Order: sequence, then structure tokens, then C-alpha cells
Amino acid sequence: MLPLLLIGFGTLLLYVGGELLVRNVLRLASAFGTSPLVIGLTVVAFGTSAPEVAVVVGAAIADKPAIALGNVLGSNIANLGLILALAVLWRPLQARRGFLRRDLPFMVATSVLLLPLAGFGGLGRVVAILLLALLVWYLRILFGSDDSLPSEIAEAHPPSSSGRLRAVLGASVAIALLVWGADLLVDGAVDVARGFGISERVIGLTLVAFGTSVPELASCLAAVAKRQGDIVLGNVIGSNIFNTLLVLPVGLLVRPITASTTDLIDIGVMIFFAVLAFVFLFRRARMRRFEGAILLFAYVGYVGFLFVRP
Repeated sequence: MLPLLLIGFGTLLLYVGGELLVRNVLRLASAFGTSPLVIGLTVVAFGTSAPEVAVVVGAAIADKPAIALGNVLGSNIANLGLILALAVLWRPLQARRGFLRRDLPFMVATSVLLLPLAGFGGLGRVVAILLLALLVWYLRILFGSDDSLPSEIAEAHPPSSSGRLRAVLGASVAIALLVWGADLLVDGAVDVARGFGISERVIGLTLVAFGTSVPELASCLAAVAKRQGDIVLGNVIGSNIFNTLLVLPVGLLVRPITASTTDLIDIGVMIFFAVLAFVFLFRRARMRRFEGAILLFAYVGYVGFLFVRP
């Protein structure tokens, strides 16, 4: 019964955390006078990437570089092929012009950049510094942009002297609930899977890898339910940018990685999903359910490939 209780309580925490996060993202946007997209690309994306940071640093310290790199790549692929796809299947997403010109191409560019860095020079501390410098440059451009606060959000959440602190505390609590809920959910699911005799390899490829993306999934579904497409896109695309330019470099600073042929294939898969999402969103400044279904179908095919790959 304990694993089932963990799954149930973890799911409840994810629901509460997702609802609380969306509300406080809107308050943060109003308090700082910027758009929910910018908050999603930074605060939400960084906060929901916390599980990836823990896994990558832990793997690097334990001298398991394949797990560190695999977690980053697997999370980026799941963000686009699973989380974005499920959000779009629920409700089609509309993208803003600034997002299409700045954030989406930058996410694709950072994904593509990783391939020659990993293939020719290896992923060492010099590469880590380069990636971190790119992140600083991107954040300077992002916070210097003129993304305005929608009037309906400003009216619903008028700024106040205490509103900024309350919004920051509320978002922090929400992210903590998401991370805690994801941890409980995965622990319970792993115990159930072991009870059914499922191998550790299959558990690692599916449940554990999916677990680090659960906070993004919960927050995105809560945002879709409230028709906040900017938060969804900001969270997914921002998480991929942070995974590549912050989470991975932190692990590389602890221990450099020599990419294998399998890693290069996974980087290629990540680039494929990034380009596919770019094409779908850029064509009409929106993503339809049919395109979300294509992303999900491609992701299911990739997971199936993982099971048969030696």
C-alpha cells in the first residue's frame, strides 16, 4: 500500500504545486512589469529544472558521466516530444512574435551547437564556461527586451508594495511542491514496477528519466487549463535552454565528459525535436493538435528505440 500512497500523495502535490505556480507567475509578471513569457523562460524554467541539476551533479560526483549527459538530453527530448505535445493536444498554443524571433531560434541554436562541441572536442570545462557565457548573454537580451505585460493580467493582479515578495515566496513554495511531488511519485512508481518484476534497466530508461520532467509537465498542464500558453512555451523552451546552458555546464565543471556514439545519436534526436517544434510553431505562430500528435508519436518511437538499442 505504501507505494500507492506515495503515488497518490505525489500526484496531489503536483496538482497543488502546478496551480500555485501559475497563479504566482501571473503575480510575478505584474509585480515586475514584464510578460508571463519572460517569467516562464526564467523563474519557472530554472525552478522546474532543479531535479536535473541534482541528478547531473550527483552523477558527475559519482563518476557516471553517461548518466549526467543522458539526463540532460533525455529531459530536453521529453520536454518537446512529451510535455509540449500533451499541452498542445489539450489546447493549441499561440506564440508571440518576440518568442518566435528570439527564444525559439536560440533554443534550436544551442541544441545544434552541442553536437560539434561533443563530437570534436569533447565536453570539458572550457566548453562549460562557453555555455555559461552564452546563458549570461541570453539573459541580458531577455531582460532587456520590451515584452510588455498584457493589460488583462495587470488588471487582475495589480502590483502592490508587498505583492512582489509574496509572489516570489509563492512561486518558491510551488516549485518546492512540484519537486517533492515528482520525487514521491517516481519513488512509488519504481516500487510498483519492481513488484511486477520489471528490470532496473527499463525502470531507469522510463520512470527515472521521466521523473525529472514531471515538474515541467505539472506546471504546463496547469497553465494550459488556465489558458496561459505563454507560461507553457516559456517553461518548455526555457527549461531546454537552462538544461543545455546551465545544468550541463555545472556537471562538466565537476567532471568533463567524453561523448560516445550513443550520446551523439541522442544529441541528434534532441536536435530533431527542436527543429520540428520550431517548424510547427514558426509557420503559423501557433501549434495545432495534429502537430502535437506528431511530436508525441515521434517521442513514443524514440522511447521504443531505447528499449531495443544495445
